[in-house]
Amino acid sequence: MKKILIANRGEIAVRIMRTARRMGIATVAVYSDADKDALHVKSADQAIHIGPAASAESYLVQEKIIEAARSTGADAIHPGYGFLSENASFASKVKAADIKFIGPSEESINVMGSKLEAKAAVKSFDIPLVPGTDHAIVDIQEGKKIAAKIGCPVLIKASAGGGGKGMKLVNHIDEFEEQFNLAKSEARSSFGDDAVFIEKYISSPRHIEFQVLFDQHGKGIHVLERECSIQRRHQKVIEETPSPKVDAALRKKMGLDAVKVAKSCNYEGAGTVEFIMDAEGKYFFLEMNTRLQVEHPVTEMVSGIDLVEWQIRVADGEHLTLNQEDIKANGHAIELRVYAEDPMNNFLPSIGTLESFDIPTGEGVRVDTGFESGDEIPIYYDPMIAKLIAHDVNRPLAIQKMQSAINNFHIKGIESTLKFGHFVLAHPEFINGKYDTHFVGNYWNQNEEAELSDIETVAGLLAQHHFEKYKSSIRLPQGTS
Repeated sequence: MKKILIANRGEIAVRIMRTARRMGIATVAVYSDADKDALHVKSADQAIHIGPAASAESYLVQEKIIEAARSTGADAIHPGYGFLSENASFASKVKAADIKFIGPSEESINVMGSKLEAKAAVKSFDIPLVPGTDHAIVDIQEGKKIAAKIGCPVLIKASAGGGGKGMKLVNHIDEFEEQFNLAKSEARSSFGDDAVFIEKYISSPRHIEFQVLFDQHGKGIHVLERECSIQRRHQKVIEETPSPKVDAALRKKMGLDAVKVAKSCNYEGAGTVEFIMDAEGKYFFLEMNTRLQVEHPVTEMVSGIDLVEWQIRVADGEHLTLNQEDIKANGHAIELRVYAEDPMNNFLPSIGTLESFDIPTGEGVRVDTGFESGDEIPIYYDPMIAKLIAHDVNRPLAIQKMQSAINNFHIKGIESTLKFGHFVLAHPEFINGKYDTHFVGNYWNQNEEAELSDIETVAGLLAQHHFEKYKSSIRLPQGTS
């Protein structure tokens, strides 16, 4: 593989280019009108304009992406995440154009792209599934009977869904009809597919996912888990690995199940198997993302494995040389997604100019971004402008390092989620590791100025909850006893 076209923008395009450059592989960027001066364009060896700012006229136009690869002589396309990364038709067209697709096969994407097909695929592998239906529900009365049998609360979910779209909670059976119609309507408008199914609602849920890595020759492993329970609007904001909820025995069991899920669809490349866990520690298969995850850096920091490098090597037909027993957790890593959003205004997008954008540096601190000072934040795309990652020898030190990194991340011109991240990492429920996906709803009050703890307060809380386990490594500020 000599030249890769990255069919994406922003931080993920820059991040893929970084690994490709280290491997001696040339890169091609694609860009819309809104991104003509973007960092990913400046970072590539070549750049091709593909259309207007709207993604439907640029980054989502398959023919333009493939023609850009042809015209530049690229022999592979990396889709990143979002946009066309989980589009089976695109993967098929890339292959038909005699260009390597750095990702799984069309068949794998199709199976795992439908939650109902995914359930059917993993059923024979004895993977625990959330109680519910294994087929699309069309008739409201049939759905009502099933919901009553399962017992409320239940979730009505879009089969082709994601990001919380097409998902409705039914707390009482008399709400079922209204929520059923809303779920189908939202699924149709968001995904062009109004198929919905019903699942038991898991109270106090935690979102635990496993990174998997497979070659084209049937060998696969997992690269540990990630805790992704700090969410807003069903979308992740903070992730960490290892999970404070998962011990060695549970990690082994869940990891084996994650590998089985990938085998059920003959997977190849890097992917993520997502589980939901209840308050008692029982876990259930949720879905599989057939692409690189936004939060992959925490896995890289703890494992020492460059996942993008392995995506490229697998797409080139190489055998996976990593074995499961080689995968060890080296310390702890936390990621904060830095969104151009106002947490004090229901996390609404904050559009404007980055008057200053000064990122933190230092050992164990990583920032993935596609922006620089002076850049405009476009309204056309996802509002994430950076990912801040902190790594240290254990969780308390990683939390402290992240707090320090947030303090040294200076953004002017827009609102961001930095203050929200500061609030979360200083909160006792996060520090003691007992949080779930309801954290934002339970503790974040957008109508009041968040009380932000300083480093000394955080150190005190860490000491209170972890002193016996980590007393030799907690660093308190000088003069603090």
